[in-house]
Amino acid sequence: MKTVPRVLVVEDEPAIAELIAVNLRHNGFQPIWAIDGDAAQRELDAVLPDVILLDWMLPGQSGLTLAKKWRAHARTKPVPILMITARGDEPDKIAGLDAGADDYITKPFSTQELLARIRAVLRRRSPEQGNDSVTLDALELDAATYRVSYQGQNLKLGPTEFKLLHYFMKHAERVHSRGQLLDKVWGDHVFIEERTVDVHVKRLREALGAAGAMVETVRGAGYRMTAHPSA
Repeated sequence: MKTVPRVLVVEDEPAIAELIAVNLRHNGFQPIWAIDGDAAQRELDAVLPDVILLDWMLPGQSGLTLAKKWRAHARTKPVPILMITARGDEPDKIAGLDAGADDYITKPFSTQELLARIRAVLRRRSPEQGNDSVTLDALELDAATYRVSYQGQNLKLGPTEFKLLHYFMKHAERVHSRGQLLDKVWGDHVFIEERTVDVHVKRLREALGAAGAMVETVRGAGYRMTAHPSA
């Protein structure tokens, strides 16, 4: 029996919520409506949805605050979040994505666009995840315990840098373009620009310390992780 994907719609305007819910039902989804952050949290505590449609402007806690909160908890962290808002400026888009949203859709939007984006985040949820352990020279990563160490010393990495390192280590010695890294690590986000990769690679190198040289820049092509960095 095919499982119907559950979509938690966090929207304080009943007319918009009902319109979204009707279209979701007609296209093979099971919508659950929450009018604010408290109601949404109750739904999440009961059953985790397959995706969250989260309005930015909500009474009480904003969608931005809720996205950060849910991304900070292990249970809700893997659930894809699609931020819905009237804020269309690039800084707002970046703020939503930095808060943990997987994608961003600006009002007004068409039903077909919304459905396409929901299907896209469901396809790419957990782009490169797993509970495996990876070792490259003296660098070790354990995805199950979220630990990274180099020469026996534990390292502290942010969540994006951890995913980036995990992908690099699983595909060591290969050259990856910025576009490929966006697809595999971020999940082909529409609004994230390629220069974002450079920022996170820089942060990754800083977090790795002496092992940072293992992440090489291949001029004109992208990045490569190697156990034998060039001098």
